[in-house]
Amino acid sequence: MSLIRALSMELEARSDDSLRALFAARPDLISPMAPDFAALAARASARVSVQRALERLNKPQMQVLETLHLSTNTDTGHSVSAAGLKKAIAGSTLSALEPILGTLQDLALIHRADPPASLHGRAGPRQRFYLPVASLKDVIGIYPAGLGRSYTELVRLQPAFAQRVVQLVAELHHSGVDIHPASTPMDAALSLQRWTSTPESVRAILATAPERTQGLLEKFGNWAMGAVPQAQRRASVTHESADVGPVDWLLARGLLVPLDAGHVELPHSVGLALRGGAVIADFTLQPPVPELGHTSAALRRNAAMGAIAETLRLANELLFAVREQPLATLRSGGVGVRELRRLAESIRCGVHETAILLELCALSGLIRLDVDSSTWVQPPSLEWLSLPRQEQWLWMVNAWLASERAPSLVGQPLAGGTAASHQGTAGTTVNALSAEAQRPDAPVVRRRILEILDELTVEAAAPDGKAPVLDARAVLQRAEWAQPRMSRRFSSLVRGILEEATLLGLMGSGAFTQLGSAIAAGQPERAMTILGEHLPAAVNHILLQADLTAVAPGYLAPELSETLLLMADAEGQGPASIYRFSTASVRRALDAGQDAESLLAFLREHSATEVPQPLAYLVQDTASRHGRLRISSSASFIQSDDESAISELLQEARTSVLSLVRLAPTVLASSASPRETARVLRELGLSPALQEPEPGVVRFKRTTAVAGSGRPVYTAPRMAPPDDDVEAQLSILRQHRGVPTDGTGEASTQLGLETLQKAIRLKQAVTMNVVDSLGNSNTETVVPVSVSGGRVRVFDPDKDTERVLSIHRIIDVEPAGERNK
Repeated sequence: MSLIRALSMELEARSDDSLRALFAARPDLISPMAPDFAALAARASARVSVQRALERLNKPQMQVLETLHLSTNTDTGHSVSAAGLKKAIAGSTLSALEPILGTLQDLALIHRADPPASLHGRAGPRQRFYLPVASLKDVIGIYPAGLGRSYTELVRLQPAFAQRVVQLVAELHHSGVDIHPASTPMDAALSLQRWTSTPESVRAILATAPERTQGLLEKFGNWAMGAVPQAQRRASVTHESADVGPVDWLLARGLLVPLDAGHVELPHSVGLALRGGAVIADFTLQPPVPELGHTSAALRRNAAMGAIAETLRLANELLFAVREQPLATLRSGGVGVRELRRLAESIRCGVHETAILLELCALSGLIRLDVDSSTWVQPPSLEWLSLPRQEQWLWMVNAWLASERAPSLVGQPLAGGTAASHQGTAGTTVNALSAEAQRPDAPVVRRRILEILDELTVEAAAPDGKAPVLDARAVLQRAEWAQPRMSRRFSSLVRGILEEATLLGLMGSGAFTQLGSAIAAGQPERAMTILGEHLPAAVNHILLQADLTAVAPGYLAPELSETLLLMADAEGQGPASIYRFSTASVRRALDAGQDAESLLAFLREHSATEVPQPLAYLVQDTASRHGRLRISSSASFIQSDDESAISELLQEARTSVLSLVRLAPTVLASSASPRETARVLRELGLSPALQEPEPGVVRFKRTTAVAGSGRPVYTAPRMAPPDDDVEAQLSILRQHRGVPTDGTGEASTQLGLETLQKAIRLKQAVTMNVVDSLGNSNTETVVPVSVSGGRVRVFDPDKDTERVLSIHRIIDVEPAGERNK
């Protein structure tokens, strides 16, 4: 029976609660809703869906599934039971395997099957046998459980090895090795498999190996392929020297098979023998427990609060610097190193830290790209600046959690490296705010790492209240156990995520904080309460000194810091910053619209001491010389030869929206754009002519915001589908029972592909009903050769030719001989 049909019947026999659990674990199965159980089974067997499901399995579940895959044959229907798996998994027990098999069955990754033909009549009534879904082989890859391919498969797929294997076996036989000579590559491969079939035989072979051979083979413990220089070099048993190396020794005996010039593979039988005959040699149900240090709760809290206050202070300074001078972008996108260094000097911070902070501000919407000028600027009327610090922090954390960018990738090497630089990119590293820092999987990985940090913190908490210090190694070790199929994604992002979490106060002194725990649990209100209790209050005063400096005795309130940065230049770093007044800095404040009286009034209001006389003289003297020359801006001009018409426009009340200013008897300046100015004049009955087109306007849509505000809102990645959708899907399924037998329906294509792939593996003929370009259907008996890209290559034995057919033209396919039964 087809595996999809068998799975369909099993799904139909399930209870509603079991199906609800399946949809919660694999929501893609009902997106969109499946029309019947056959379609549901086809989706559950599809490669993409199985791949997603495998990404959520932990290490023991993956080990059982891979062993099941190696122990069964979906083509012949050879199934396996928990007792059969126990023999292949060292250290396992039936009580451990049966719940895992039940979980895999609940996830529709395996299904019940009949016992193998060899056990008919001998299997116990309660003994359950299983088969995996058909696409599991493609998803797991060529090295299930880290074991290599068989000698026979290597001979079939590696032409160079096929040419060499007969001579290799002959050399072994002539050198006294107890191995049968062979005349064909396939027979030689079978001889090598028999020679290495047991752990005892492999141990006997390795007894005479060079000293370092065992250490080399241990490197193949978890993966069958390895990198070896000049892997295809000639190695022979009959011409070995006394000081032969371990690689040459293994190649000469076929214990390593060259794949190309730089890689070798450890064959399946050899790898299995090195593991003592077990597919899995390190099976355990418990996750690894790393050795961790501990830090006090007070130290953790103080470090986190200091990091939050410093990040918010630097963010304010960065926004001020961007307002003063927008950040220019490179032609290839992103902000270049030179511009980044200028910004780092402006906020007195390291380049790498500045890059991460810049990314955080951008993903939080605190700065945006102005496409007209190709610069990063601060949006007008930014609400973030007027919020309390607790809300500013939550704003940034929400945006960070939801963002598909990985800020810590900035500065790391590009995937293309030197090649990228030759293609015109800015360099060989990732630039800040460039597309290379985009990672669509970042929200999911970030969320999972926070959950792992929370788990490890609870598990390893000391009795005296001290929190465990967690590093990237400990987190990655747990992540690789919890989701081994995503280990590569974790390894590339975990260090950066921990660094970013430290800047945001989710980590403190190397430990996961209470704030981080609240965010991981989806409780932002609790996080805000904790922050309100422990974050030091912002300082609202400064200490003015006679040397034209001001000392901030702590973290300044945002509005005080912003005004102070306008009239003075910050020096140093940390909470107790020094601000130095100068002629240039005071002139900067005057250019912003301030005057001497407002500046001195501000200083008197916020200074804990009297305003020193030198500072007062500096402000007054600079103001007295300021403004002798005035510079203004205008968006458009109105010119007319009729001076009276210009005067009437100035007096017209309806032109007040244009903010007209007379520059000359016949010239007016307007703050409105040329197109808007022309519209107002036409409403007055005039006929103005536009001499220059208006520049284009680009509008941005904010995707993560509360309606009516610009605040980012984080929504955790949803796993389970809505309850209403689940109930609607159940209703549809119960109304459409049974497997369609008319070749139609969503499952028909998947059923046809399954039949084709099985026929390719078994090299069997199939009978197809194919529709030609005119709509005529023809029944043909052919032998499928390969399937890929929506096409199938077939051999027609009647015409002795090969041709390619589009799968969408095949409306029915069955094994040859079954159609007339």
